Amino acid sequence: MNRALTLISFGAVLAFASAPLLASGNAAAGKTKAATCFACHGTDGNAVDPQYPRLAGQYNLYLQHVLHEYKDGQRDNPIMKGMVATLSDQDIEDVAAYFSSLPSKLDTLKGHISGDK
Repeated sequence: MNRALTLISFGAVLAFASAPLLASGNAAAGKTKAATCFACHGTDGNAVDPQYPRLAGQYNLYLQHVLHEYKDGQRDNPIMKGMVATLSDQDIEDVAAYFSSLPSKLDTLKGHISGDK
């Protein structure tokens, strides 16, 4: 039992320690690669129109995961599928690094939840 707990603990520490390595990407390159994103999500990642998600300050790995889901069809959005179709894994890492590095202006969910007035 102790050995199992030790192995689980070691695995958790290893996973936690490697998270920054998995979240790599070049934010400066990402800003250039994200130029087509700015029309909907804003240059600063804080979309003004509530139909578009605010990307600024989102977790890097979350953004990477979502972009991969759009690319492989797990998320069904024809506009986003088209936007990510030509992005390489490195492009996705860079774009995620850019948007995750930006400060969020979202201080409340009021008006940002579907059905809110």
